Amino acid sequence: MSDALKHECGIALLRLKKPLQFYKDKYGSAFYGIQKMYLLMQKQHNRGQDGAGLASIKLDVLPGQRYISRIRSNDPQPIQDIFTQINQRLNDDLQSNPEIGQDVDWQKENLPYIGELFLGHVRYGTFGKNSIESVHPFLRQNNWMHRNLIVAGNFNMTNATQLFNSLVELGQHPKEMTDTVTVMEKIGHFLDDEVTELYQECKSNGLSKREASSVIASKLDIAKILKRASRGWDGGYAMAGLFGHGDAFVFRDPAGIRPAYFYEDDEIVVVASERPVIQTVFNVDFDSVCELEPGHAIIIKKNGQVTQEQIIEPTEKKACSFERIYFSRGSDAEIYQERKMLGQLLIQDVLKAVDYDTENAVFSYIPNTAETSFFGMVEAANDYLNQHKNQYILNNRKTLTKEKLEQILSVKIRTEKIAIKDVKLRTFITEDSSRDDLVAHVYDVTYGVIKPTDNLVIIDDSIVRGTTLKKSILKMMDRLKPKRIVIVSSAPQIRYPDCYGIDMAKLEGLVAFQAALALLRERNAYSVVDEIYQKCKKQEFLKDSEIKNEVKAIYDSFTDQEISDKIAQMLVSSDINAEVKVIFQTVEHLHKACPKNAGDWYFTGDYPTPGGNRVVNKAFINFYEGNDARAY
Repeated sequence: MSDALKHECGIALLRLKKPLQFYKDKYGSAFYGIQKMYLLMQKQHNRGQDGAGLASIKLDVLPGQRYISRIRSNDPQPIQDIFTQINQRLNDDLQSNPEIGQDVDWQKENLPYIGELFLGHVRYGTFGKNSIESVHPFLRQNNWMHRNLIVAGNFNMTNATQLFNSLVELGQHPKEMTDTVTVMEKIGHFLDDEVTELYQECKSNGLSKREASSVIASKLDIAKILKRASRGWDGGYAMAGLFGHGDAFVFRDPAGIRPAYFYEDDEIVVVASERPVIQTVFNVDFDSVCELEPGHAIIIKKNGQVTQEQIIEPTEKKACSFERIYFSRGSDAEIYQERKMLGQLLIQDVLKAVDYDTENAVFSYIPNTAETSFFGMVEAANDYLNQHKNQYILNNRKTLTKEKLEQILSVKIRTEKIAIKDVKLRTFITEDSSRDDLVAHVYDVTYGVIKPTDNLVIIDDSIVRGTTLKKSILKMMDRLKPKRIVIVSSAPQIRYPDCYGIDMAKLEGLVAFQAALALLRERNAYSVVDEIYQKCKKQEFLKDSEIKNEVKAIYDSFTDQEISDKIAQMLVSSDINAEVKVIFQTVEHLHKACPKNAGDWYFTGDYPTPGGNRVVNKAFINFYEGNDARAY
């Protein structure tokens, strides 16, 4: 992606179902869990690089022994940082006690992170400071083992303020008004209730407090806690939690917005944000990794029992399509084919843009996530060229000379690696013109392969703000002196903000929105902006279920092509000599390519939860009033 768009977060939960000695005997180390967590998190580093954290729980320890360990980092390389610290601690202890290197029982009793239950998180903060306090997992501590709660998630709630206020109504005094703290305290409140109810039951049966402890652990109803805690949640989430005594869960939102996959065998249970991560780390087949159903939680009891239980009634599935276009690793078998199809489905528009002159067209891509769509686009271009060749030969078979036939067959689709992502440049000069000159060099280009008669076709996976295209890519491409530059987006026009975990919170930052405003001004129809503002203001105090997306009216007067053409004009500065065209994927073709991920609210404005409509209207109000704030 050319624009700097932050990713989501990634989670990894691992439960070892055998005693640690088993992993020492079979795999050579009682550190098996730590090693696998490192791989699970490292394979998901694409999802978050602002911070990383790991928590572990030891099962069946004696009172007085530490059984919860947690480490977090907001270092520039946070995953490497936390595991370097863990390894250093373990190696120091082992080197000072070399005789216990084979003693698994001693290791579990004395070394941190040597346990049976693990929760890891990689973070990309969508807002707020990147302080260590913002890094997951979050820990809610208590001297009662069952009341200890560790939470991490890939999520964003649209109604964090309302959830915070509901905690205040319960008599709590949360330390922060963030959705992570709010969600954890909500779960914690009903966890406390459940433990109290179970204790009263044990007490009435004549059990002592110590005797009640094991009974509470076995009877704790995780599904009941999640059902009570999640009432009123509005957002996209894959929420993971560990309880101090050894239960665990991962809970997915009812629309399936945020992804979660799991695998279980007789040795482990693992949950992660992406399927190929599990496949690679544990060397299992595609079909062995299951998707967690929307509105369901996978619940792992301390005794190793695993169930998938419905927590909330699932709604229409609206899994995030950006997962398929950009966020997830392209090594997933389905995602790879879907991204190729996204490129294939664009070829007719591309051919039209270059006047079907494939002989004078060079195809390339913007590194690196657009590469797979590029392969699909080129395959489709080759299919077109081969059909064209075959038809010409068929029509001229009686008069075709050997030389002409060889000439026809020698024509091929030209592909080059034109754009090269340079090292990350530091914009150390604050003066605007100087900074812009530095930004213009974020990408470099390959010289000597473009002719003045060429159409240069560059595919990107999406165009959000268009800033890098305007200030860097187009300027660099124009230096090659092509006749025409065609920028192709494998995603449709991004018209609306996201509120479920992607860093697209402000309308005015979206180039499609800016293009619509420009068209309204040109056609003396800008009064519609005032009308939409008044409608949004009237809905501020309605219930979420009564709110509708008023911002759609911004685009009602224009075709997709008109928006695309205006975006092209806005991206071209006065010093660009080549003709520039911009092509976007259609929503119809997006759903054809990615049939399992129908979430398209950033393209269509059709939000999968009621809170989404409130957020988009609030974003418009902020834009209109000049309020530089997030809408949630």
